[in-house]
Amino acid sequence: MLFIVLVSMVATIGGFLFGFDSGVINGTIDGLQKTFNSNDIGTGFNVASMLLGCAVGAFTAGRLADSYGRKALLLATAMLFILSAWGSGVASSSMEFIVYRIIGGLAVGAASVMAPAYISEIAPARLRGRLSSIQQVAIITGLFAAFVSNYLLANFAGASTAEFWLGFAAWRWMFWIELVPAVLFLAFLVFIPESPRYLVLRKKDQQAAVVLARLYGAEQGQQKLVEIQQSLAGDRHEPKLADLLDTQTRKVRKIVWIGIGLAVFQQLVGINVVFYYGAVLWQAVGFSESDALLINIISGAVSIAACVITMYLIDKVGRKPFLLLGSVGMTLTLGCLVFAFMNSDLDLNGNLDLGEMGTFALISANAYVFFFNLSWGPVMWVMLGEMFPNQIRGSGLAVAGLFQWGANFGITMTFPIMLASIGLAGAYGFYTLCAGISILFIAKYMYETKGRELEDMQG
Repeated sequence: MLFIVLVSMVATIGGFLFGFDSGVINGTIDGLQKTFNSNDIGTGFNVASMLLGCAVGAFTAGRLADSYGRKALLLATAMLFILSAWGSGVASSSMEFIVYRIIGGLAVGAASVMAPAYISEIAPARLRGRLSSIQQVAIITGLFAAFVSNYLLANFAGASTAEFWLGFAAWRWMFWIELVPAVLFLAFLVFIPESPRYLVLRKKDQQAAVVLARLYGAEQGQQKLVEIQQSLAGDRHEPKLADLLDTQTRKVRKIVWIGIGLAVFQQLVGINVVFYYGAVLWQAVGFSESDALLINIISGAVSIAACVITMYLIDKVGRKPFLLLGSVGMTLTLGCLVFAFMNSDLDLNGNLDLGEMGTFALISANAYVFFFNLSWGPVMWVMLGEMFPNQIRGSGLAVAGLFQWGANFGITMTFPIMLASIGLAGAYGFYTLCAGISILFIAKYMYETKGRELEDMQG
């Protein structure tokens, strides 16, 4: 069991890098605007460009992992993280920066689907939710680490745009810090085994038996091998996207639509606006850059606390109750944010001044972050990693990942435009509506997967 935990921890370094790479942009926006002279739309694309790579990375990773293995894809992901971290910091033009961010997006997208899938495929059912939810803890820890390093670098330098070390601005060093965990990820991945379910899928049963014996012990490992073989009996052909269609009706399987719904709603509630634009948001309502970056750190700490709670309870309480609680909580807290923004005044520069609503808005925002990371943050990734049958897991993850990052791109790209046109109240009103609709989606379409073996998943 210790070996399974250690292997899972290595896989979740990909989640840490996912979070760090997503959050580091938060503190660099002023530097990007000043260095590349970008407007609102240009800034939005500098931030959102990574998400195009994420969509492609998520879609291709699942398919490539079915051909080359989960471990091989994780190794490739680590190398892409290294290249992106270095390149984003040395970029001399907006176009060059975008190219390196898209490369980083390929890594983030691949890590987002492959890390939870890999963990689900090596973990026993009774611990699968807990071990898979470590992925979200890692993501939030990565975000938190990015927020802390951004805050410290900006304060040591005096501002994110100020020179820090060796003649380079602090915002460039914010990207280069990521090289440390990226290199460690690459090194540790060398020592983890391939997914036994992938090996059986590729008809490498002897290799799978060796891995299963290391994971579960000889006797239980042999029993698990038989279960995996039986689940794939008569259906061990090369996985393909066509497997997502029902063999009788030739329509997309219901489980695929549910996965897409989960993936899209996780983004429509607006959480990544907080992660990507947190500093911009709080500066827009009167906080200094330093205070805004400090607020990000507080939000990161709240997120970690919420994820830890879920990690310990998800295999006892189940997945669906957490999702319902999160949707209700996010709807209420987002509504409170809209109320705060609507009841604030404009200062002499035309910016929103929260005034007496400042404390209420901060509490509401962090409560919203708490509810998200108690539910949709970790549980969606747990569900996507385990809900698909063995034969279609790679393809199902590919499609769900594509929609998840596509929705992420849309939300991220449109926020600066919404901020300029309909204001914070209008933007957050839309996210509130989506959170409310997600309650109905979970209540009607989601089913519980707690305690079920992957071999028992139906689609």
